[in-house]
Amino acid sequence: MNIKFNHSVPVQLRFNDADSLGHINNSVYFSFYDLGKSEYFKVVRGKKLNTQDIDIVVVHAEVDFLAPVFLSDEIEVQTTVSEIGNKSFTLYQQITEKSTKKAKCVCKTVMVGFDFETQTSISISNEWRKAIEDFEGKRF
Repeated sequence: MNIKFNHSVPVQLRFNDADSLGHINNSVYFSFYDLGKSEYFKVVRGKKLNTQDIDIVVVHAEVDFLAPVFLSDEIEVQTTVSEIGNKSFTLYQQITEKSTKKAKCVCKTVMVGFDFETQTSISISNEWRKAIEDFEGKRF
């Protein structure tokens, strides 16, 4: 898949991220993707998000592990939005080796607009849509 990423964030690997086989445990990858998401949203919205600003939730995530990551690797998380619908948008992320840009793992996450007061899904706000489209340089 040929996807353009306008955002990446380096990940510092910690000793406790590794398992007994010597590679990064697959359960840790989701924390890397969360870091990528939060940093992406901060850049896209131009501000740190606080709990009052959050009107989206994760409803689906799927991951494909392509190659192991080891403690000696230098990695980064690349993030983009691949599509925006009425009530949801899809984040596409990958963990890559910094020097080669080789993908080690890819993740597709569906985010849904959500009203925490009524506990119901809502349309993606115009603020989110415009911020994402401006950052990505395209209309969805």
